[in-house]
Amino acid sequence: MSVFVGVSAHYHDSACCVIKDGRLVSAAEEERFSRLKHDSAIPANAFRYCLREAKVSIQDITAIAYYEDPNKKFSRQLWAGLPDILHRPEARFRIDPSRAEREIRQALGYEGPIEFVDHHLSHAASAYYFSGFPEADILTVDGVGEWATTTYGRAEGNTIDLFEEVIFPDSLGLLYSAVTAYLGFDVNDAEYKVMGLAPYGTPRYLDKIHQLFTSSSDGQYCLDLTYFDFVSGDRMFSDKLCELFGQPPRVPESDIDQFHTDIASSLQKALEGVLLEKVRYLHGKYPSEHLCMAGGVALNCVANGRIHREGPFKHLFVQPAASDSGGSLGAAAVAWARHAKNSSRLQPLANVYLGPSFSNLQVNQIIGASPLGKVANYFCADEPGLVKATAARLAEGKVVGWFHGRMEFGPRALGSRSILADPRRPEMRDRINALVKMREAFRPFAPAVLEEKMSEHFDLRHPSPYMLETCQVTSKLDLPAITHVDGSARVQTVNPNVSPRFHALLTEFDRLTNCPILLNTSFNLRGDAIVMDPIHAIWCFVISNIDVLVLEDCLIDRSERPAAWTEIVEMLGVRNAKKRQITERANVYSFL
Repeated sequence: MSVFVGVSAHYHDSACCVIKDGRLVSAAEEERFSRLKHDSAIPANAFRYCLREAKVSIQDITAIAYYEDPNKKFSRQLWAGLPDILHRPEARFRIDPSRAEREIRQALGYEGPIEFVDHHLSHAASAYYFSGFPEADILTVDGVGEWATTTYGRAEGNTIDLFEEVIFPDSLGLLYSAVTAYLGFDVNDAEYKVMGLAPYGTPRYLDKIHQLFTSSSDGQYCLDLTYFDFVSGDRMFSDKLCELFGQPPRVPESDIDQFHTDIASSLQKALEGVLLEKVRYLHGKYPSEHLCMAGGVALNCVANGRIHREGPFKHLFVQPAASDSGGSLGAAAVAWARHAKNSSRLQPLANVYLGPSFSNLQVNQIIGASPLGKVANYFCADEPGLVKATAARLAEGKVVGWFHGRMEFGPRALGSRSILADPRRPEMRDRINALVKMREAFRPFAPAVLEEKMSEHFDLRHPSPYMLETCQVTSKLDLPAITHVDGSARVQTVNPNVSPRFHALLTEFDRLTNCPILLNTSFNLRGDAIVMDPIHAIWCFVISNIDVLVLEDCLIDRSERPAAWTEIVEMLGVRNAKKRQITERANVYSFL
């Protein structure tokens, strides 16, 4: 038996996975357990879960693979002026190159071999090894790894060759993040908001964005660093950037005006242009039908859609957890390939339902231990009955929190931890944004559609199970809740063999409404991680305006909100509902 554990940590979105005998059997982000969004700590809770799910012990581990080389990263930090900040105690703690190995051993109690995998090799492997392609070109783009910010690769069999790279401080990811910060959004968290804001504007500042970088005819590009301050400063951009755009940076949470939407539009168009240019360069170097992509920039689904439609590759595979969390998959895959004694390949990624699940017995125990049954109406049913009851409520305009099966790995909710609603209702988008998700009104929602009917409603000719590219809405139905201002949508196609219950729900909703589509957004409130267990789901249901909660085979209808609901919040450990932070809560992890 071979067991390889992948770990990513110490920047953002720490995660863990297990590859057992050549198959990915478990993976989870630490934030889902700790409830700290983008948690960067060593993923001790995710590690324990992954071993339990794989049915192995710590003694069975062949090796733990870490998703970057701490010594190479340290050299880059030294180059960037590290001695200037050594007087800060928190800085000295973060930059210690021995920290990763030390904390893996301390936090996980592990004494066996630890292998270190270069950051962009981890990204590349996370896409290629799980793509199922016999050979492929690989493009990875993010903020920065050790030194690399963009790599170009060629892979065949179990061999990956990263033949060219762009190095720090030149970085498309940091360029996008710097303008994200200028627009008043959080770096490493809200770049997707800028992507969603872009269609509201026009790219009239494109020439100014192009002043920030120059791109050569090969794989290289470089930033004009006079506009940026991320190398050794305390913010992403310099005063010269503000002078270039002619306005001060937006204050976070302040109003967004036409200027901000036009900057977002210009940035997005520039990114798409340079990525298409580099994809064509890569194909020219090594012609192939297959392209694999990973790194945080690969989560830009608008750019992905253009690359698939306009680029030279017939087939595109983007790692569903393309950011740092997915680096754990790539690190484990590289370690597996290093130890492989034959030409066998890792099993391709079948789906991303790799996290914890909960039985109906566990769900009923949690409901029974709370006052929920006293203040809400609920019942349990077999799957056909539950699906019919849920679809009927969706058709009535109810908003449903849907909790079923194993949790998704990666940033997208794909019908396991989702909030669902009728996409035909014009008021639904504003209602969910304002009352449930508590987020910015400009952000679009995604549709989930029956795979067999996708082409009837979207300009899509291939399955898109992971919401990783956008396309135009072509449906004869009016779908205001999921159609963005530019007529596009970020589609999830639902296959009956991959997500049978979710597919059944869409089928029943189609039978009732002649609409095989549901609005699908992640089951969480703004600023919170996606729910992982039934306690998190109940808490989100209680303090939001979700109408219906489905927990496995149990359906709970919201009644009027009596004072007793406060008791539920307190019992779940919420001491400050306004901040929505859990400080104490029941030990649900004993159920895992």
